[in-house]
Amino acid sequence: MPAKEFFDELERDVEPDKIRDVDNSYLFEIAGEGRWLVEVRRGTLTVTEGWEGEADATISASSEVFERIVAGTQNPMTAYMTGKLKVSGDVGAALKLQSLF
Repeated sequence: MPAKEFFDELERDVEPDKIRDVDNSYLFEIAGEGRWLVEVRRGTLTVTEGWEGEADATISASSEVFERIVAGTQNPMTAYMTGKLKVSGDVGAALKLQSLF
């Protein structure tokens, strides 16, 4: 699934119970596709395309790696450990993503 399609559907598809106790912002930089800010604020998730500001954690990947992670064929931790997925800022906040989506 292309990144734009994933982020376009994210607000609708997220399970509110999973994000109830989360209060973080995530900037996704997907090479060749764009940037999306995902704000998770105590049960509410919003997505802003083309964000140019800062976030608690910034996650960067190629479009190929991102698509494999979304499809479930690429383990995000393995991608991170092998340098295919980069995280800057609050790494603890980024780790919460595994249980959210």
